[in-house]
Amino acid sequence: MTPAPGDPAPAPGLIPRDSLLPNLEFPFRDLNSRVTPTECFYVRNHFPTPALTAGGWSLTVGGAVLHPLRLGLEELRSLPSRTVTATMECAGNGRTFLSPRPRGVPWELGAVGTARWTGVPLSAVLERAGLPEVVAAWEVVLEGADRGVMTEPVPSPGEISYARSVPLAKALDDVLLAHEMNGEALTPDHGFPVRAVVPGWYGMASVKWLTAVRVVPGPFLGYFQTVDYAYWEEKDGLPPQLRPIGPLQLKAAIARPAPREVVPCGVTYEVTGAAWSGEADVARVEVSVDGGCTWADAEFLDPPMPHVWRRWRFRWQTPEGPGSRTLLARATDTRGRTQPTCHDPARGSYMITHPLPIEVDVRESSP
Repeated sequence: MTPAPGDPAPAPGLIPRDSLLPNLEFPFRDLNSRVTPTECFYVRNHFPTPALTAGGWSLTVGGAVLHPLRLGLEELRSLPSRTVTATMECAGNGRTFLSPRPRGVPWELGAVGTARWTGVPLSAVLERAGLPEVVAAWEVVLEGADRGVMTEPVPSPGEISYARSVPLAKALDDVLLAHEMNGEALTPDHGFPVRAVVPGWYGMASVKWLTAVRVVPGPFLGYFQTVDYAYWEEKDGLPPQLRPIGPLQLKAAIARPAPREVVPCGVTYEVTGAAWSGEADVARVEVSVDGGCTWADAEFLDPPMPHVWRRWRFRWQTPEGPGSRTLLARATDTRGRTQPTCHDPARGSYMITHPLPIEVDVRESSP
């Protein structure tokens, strides 16, 4: 993407968002490629990073399978692998834009990234373990080696592991047991030696430091499936019910200008960003430079690709006079759905997909 006039130097490294754990945000204003370099990819931890070694790691596959398995890393890597490119976003990305400010890691815009993931399809491992005749309600629980005690939003019953589940149909479709990221072995921050990658879903489903896979004949009701990473849903006239967060929701985000950036008067400024969705391709992005009063189409820089963001740009003729401006972006997908105009309070501090206001200061250039 072409730098805008007066661009400052790119921000070095990742932005710490937690004083206790390595929760690190990509400076979204530095978005300049479709695939995010590993060293720039955001990091989300719930517990301290476990100390794992390639030789000491193993994966157990159990539950309702015919032949429980234990696979070492070399054995897993010997199975046929594939590489998928997928965008991953933390479910709380954009939380700082909510008012009042909710609990949780104070992500701004950069808890999102796209990587090339290489590993073994989970379906191949499950087929090797053998599945009995199953029903649609079955799930696959993914459990990591990271453990600890949760105090918010509700205290956990002592020390627990990080675990999430996906429907069996999703597990058999495209879930990956990844051991490489962007052509290199996973780093400890990104789940070495093996993590799950669930394309098209929020990042909480892509369990890092994976050590156990269990098939269960019914819904998994673990802490990170019900107490946290869940939202209220009203459906079929029933009272609100808690649902686990799953697929990515449609979203467009502005990378440049960054929040609170100073923009020169009377220049052509290239507004840039990315848009993504979990269940359909992004078909259109519109930009508003007047707080949502009017909208105009942006230009895509990338072709559509399942589960991968599309970068876009919009050439903005900035005002001749100084003042504050609010920029917004919104996406429409191939199913005709457009981002909601405001945040749904039933989602709490998650799935923040309304157009996020980017406030900038337009000033006259220094002589």
